[in-house]
Formats: sequence, C-alpha cells, structure tokens
Amino acid sequence: MELTKNYIEELKNSPNGKLKSFVGQLNGDNAKVVFVLENLGKLPRNFDGEWIYDLANDDNAKIRLGAVKNLGKLKDEKVITFLSRQIQSEEDTTIRREIVSSIGRQRNPISKKILLEILKDEDPKIVCQAIRALLVFRKDEKIIEQLKPLVNHQNEMVRTVIYKEFFAEKKEKSAIPHTETYSYLKNKVVHGDVRDVLKNVEDESIHLTFTSPPYYNARDYSIYPSYQAYLDFLAEVFKEIHRVTKEGRFLIVNTSPIIIPRISRQHSSKRYPIPFDIHNDLMKMGWEFIDDIIWLKSEASVKNRNAGFFQHRKPLGYKPNAITEYLMVYRKETTRLIDWNIREYDKKIVEESKVKDGYETSNVWKIDPTFNKVHSAVFPIELCKRVIQYYSFEGDIVFDPFGGSGTVGRTAKALNRLFFLTEKDDNYFDYMKKQAKPNAMFDEVKTEFLELSEFKTLKSNDTNTASN
Repeated sequence: MELTKNYIEELKNSPNGKLKSFVGQLNGDNAKVVFVLENLGKLPRNFDGEWIYDLANDDNAKIRLGAVKNLGKLKDEKVITFLSRQIQSEEDTTIRREIVSSIGRQRNPISKKILLEILKDEDPKIVCQAIRALLVFRKDEKIIEQLKPLVNHQNEMVRTVIYKEFFAEKKEKSAIPHTETYSYLKNKVVHGDVRDVLKNVEDESIHLTFTSPPYYNARDYSIYPSYQAYLDFLAEVFKEIHRVTKEGRFLIVNTSPIIIPRISRQHSSKRYPIPFDIHNDLMKMGWEFIDDIIWLKSEASVKNRNAGFFQHRKPLGYKPNAITEYLMVYRKETTRLIDWNIREYDKKIVEESKVKDGYETSNVWKIDPTFNKVHSAVFPIELCKRVIQYYSFEGDIVFDPFGGSGTVGRTAKALNRLFFLTEKDDNYFDYMKKQAKPNAMFDEVKTEFLELSEFKTLKSNDTNTASN
C-alpha cells in the first residue's frame, strides 16, 4: 500500500490500533515515520496515542519533533507529566520549544507550576513560549505576579512581550482617522529648514517618509562643522519625523558611507559609515528596524577607486568601487501589528493599492542612477516607485524632508498619492517651482509652493483639518 495522506487518515480513524501496528511495521524507515507524524492532522476523540510516547525518545530529531507535536493534541494529564520530564533531557532547541508549546496546548491548570519553572530557562525563545502558555491563565493573579517582573528580563523579546501585555499605555485616539491627513499638508512644497517646518506639523500626519539626507561635507549644499554635528542634525530631523508619522508607518532612509578626500598625498582620506552611525539614534528614538535594501548601481556609473590597485596589485592597497547604497527601512514602534494598519483602509483602497506582478522579490535592487544638471544626487524614479508602492496606499501622503529636485513628489502624484516636501536650498526650491508648468512634473495636481511664513498662515487658517 502506497503511503499517502488519505491512507494515514483511513488508518487514523480505524479501530483496533491499526495505525500503531502500521507504524511498528515500518522497520526503522525514518522518512515514512516522519511522514506519518506530519500528516496525522486532528486526532479523533479516544485516539490511542500510546505508541507516540515511544517515538518521543527516538534517536531521530525529526521523529521526536513530530511525536511531541502530536502529543500536544492528546488531552491527557499524562502528556503534561511526560513532557515536563522530556524538556529536562532534550537538547534540541526546536524540540524544546515544541515541548513547551504542547504543554501549553493542554490548557490544563496543572501545567502552571511547570510553565513557571520554565520561565527560568536560558533560551529566551523557550521563555517566550512559556509566557504565551501562561497567558491562558491571566485571570490568575498569582500567574500575573510572576509574569510582570519579566519586563526587566535581560532579553529584549521577553521584555517586549511583557510590556505589550501588561504595561503598554492605551493610545489616545488620533485627531484624524489613520487613513487621512491635514489639508494644509497636501501637495505642498515648503521653502525652509525642515526642523522649522516640522514644528508646525501636527502629530501623526504622515503615512510614509522616503528621503536621502544630504551627504556629510560631500556636496556644496551640505557643509557641517563636524561629523558629530552632522549626525546630531539628522537625529533632530528624524526625531521630529517620528512624531509626525502615523502609528506603525514607515521611514525609508537612502544613504551610504561617504569618503572625504585627503588634503594631500601625505594624508589619508576619511570614510564615514553614515547608515551605521545613524541607526542607533533611530532605534533609540522609537524607530523599529525592519529591513536593509541594497541599491545596486552599474559600476560604470560610479567613481573609479580601483585604478591605483589595478597598477600595483599590492596587498593593503585594495579599494573596491562603491556601487551600492542602502535603503534602511524602519517602522514607528507600536504594539499593533501591520494587519491593524491595513484594516483601517477601505477594502476598495486596499484592492486598488495592491502591488502588481513583477515586483522585486529580493533586497537587492538593480537600478541605474539618474543624473541632473541642477541636483547632483537625484533619486531614480524607479527607486521612488518601488518604495512608494511597497510602503503606502493610494491616497496616503508621502513626505521627503530633503525635497531636492522633487522626484518623490512627482512619483507620489503619478501613483495617486499625496506629497509633502520641504527644501532649504534656494536653487532646488526654485527648480521645483519652475517645473510647475503644463506637462511638467506637477501638472494635474494643485501644488502650492510656500515660504515658511506662508505655510504657518495656511495652517492657522485651515479649518478643514481632516479632509481626504
């Protein structure tokens, strides 16, 4: 008889221990035993599972794992006693986690003492599994008294779980619905320092921020007295962006290490790891790290650093051509899951915003850079398209605090999003303003170019605070 899921189902529901007998006749064929265990499915009442206990002590880890999973389906106090002994001798961490899970699935009060003891385990994943099982008994004050102190556990995952369950403050309802924003922000380009502009923006106004900060002392428009001053500036900006970002929404920062050339042959150049240095600041201010995406450029498009090494080939002198930049993806920390954000939208919007076939499946995006006579570091439209499509819905507002030539705004408009840009540099602001002509980047969208004072006045006169 061929071993299939249907045959296992037939044996499972047959009387007289046919399944037990069948497994016993497999004569150590581990693959078949594993197949049986993985396809048992829901067990019928009064199922004779005595034969599974023996398999929980098998030499094969996959067999032990399958046995433990199925023991958890048997509603029997004997299972709890047996598994509480097994976890003490089991060395495989995956099986140990499954043991705790199977004990928890019993939902039997006699497991409380066992699970409380497991909280002392050195493996934080085991501890988290035990917490999950104990939360079934959250009406038991003694259990809660044991769980709450774990908010000070050395492991961050354990702390996060306990904080969410017992200490997270109930968030006040936002002034406007999650899917909406203020009309004074819609399709506006404001001329001024982003820090000054954001002081006039309400909390939780922005759905997505995508930006490339000015490089440290690498362009004429980005001169700072020191590297630390540069990092402090970015921290100040991103802290304000965190405030104005809606709960659980995203910040994508495009940046890369930068090289400051040497002043003479007697001195060396200096390389600054910008994305790595700003990361810790972002985490501290409440951004949760989600992904790192690599923007891969063609080698012909970047400065050649390899010419000297090509000639001499001497070790220590190797310098690769820098053909990558980072898109660091962060989400505003929240105890709510992504699904909550999605459910806030009308089903029609969700459907219309779905990403079409042909999307990028990896975290390496091969996109050629774009060059512009006005701006020396222009976003490629394809890069903007991917970010905006993957991290926002139609009708959302997309923010770029360093607007530059306005690519984020133009792309947002083309994708049926709103945009809000700020730009300090006179030349870039004027360039965007000049593009606001028929058949140009902002056609078909009512865009306003405002000085900071005008923006403040617009906000104060804006009585329609939640139009969409």
